[in-house]
Amino acid sequence: MKTVRNIIMAAAVTLSLSGIAMATPSTQVWIPSPDVKGFGEFNIGIDSYIRFSPKSDAGTNLYDVGVTAGVLPFKKLKLEIGVDYLTSLKQDDNKADNHPFYFNAKLGTPEDAFFSGMPSLAVGIYNLGTYDKIEEGLSTRQNITYGLVGKTFPVIGRLSAGGYYGSERALANNSNIKNQNSGIMASWDRSMAEISDKLWLAVDYMSGNNANGALSVGGSWAFNKNVSLLVGVVTFNPFYKTSGGEAIPGGKPAFTTQLDITF
Repeated sequence: MKTVRNIIMAAAVTLSLSGIAMATPSTQVWIPSPDVKGFGEFNIGIDSYIRFSPKSDAGTNLYDVGVTAGVLPFKKLKLEIGVDYLTSLKQDDNKADNHPFYFNAKLGTPEDAFFSGMPSLAVGIYNLGTYDKIEEGLSTRQNITYGLVGKTFPVIGRLSAGGYYGSERALANNSNIKNQNSGIMASWDRSMAEISDKLWLAVDYMSGNNANGALSVGGSWAFNKNVSLLVGVVTFNPFYKTSGGEAIPGGKPAFTTQLDITF
């Protein structure tokens, strides 16, 4: 199980098919995780997403600085809240850079909280932006609500799964495609103690044919109990079928580095 994690995804939320958007609470590589920060935990995340392709439909490179804090003084019921400053550094005259703040919150219980064998549970909301002008081609208010269940198994590691529902107004890229504002979330993660207890690996998936849909893989190295660095690859909507050469929602795959500092 990953012990130091708050990967906060940065994005410009537009009506463009190459838009990418994610401003999350503590996560796996891309999707939220069942983990919730304990009371008094304070995390700073510094992340980058660099496209593998220089083509015009690849999407912008993205950068983020975010903070997340645990605010509920209970061991069996935890609550974290967070805020992110997300920017593309004005690439392609990105309008969302003028509204860079996003908010999130997550409530959850750890495994075995109330009885032996109980899975972890989490509900939350993220991508709470501050701007909504569809007539201008921009909405940062995706307002994605989600629920997750997670369980750690011997040898295998932890499996988690759930679903999400967001703003149809902000997430719909193509009126001919249904259910662009909802979908499933699933992940696997494991501490690789056989190699080193500092190494953690994860794979996660989010469906939806919107700017957040992605299949991701990554690995994290904990330099100490307070500092970790994750590197990985985010492939947006890998099962999306194009019919006329249109851009894939989310854009081309990106290489991500995610530095987390926890106090």
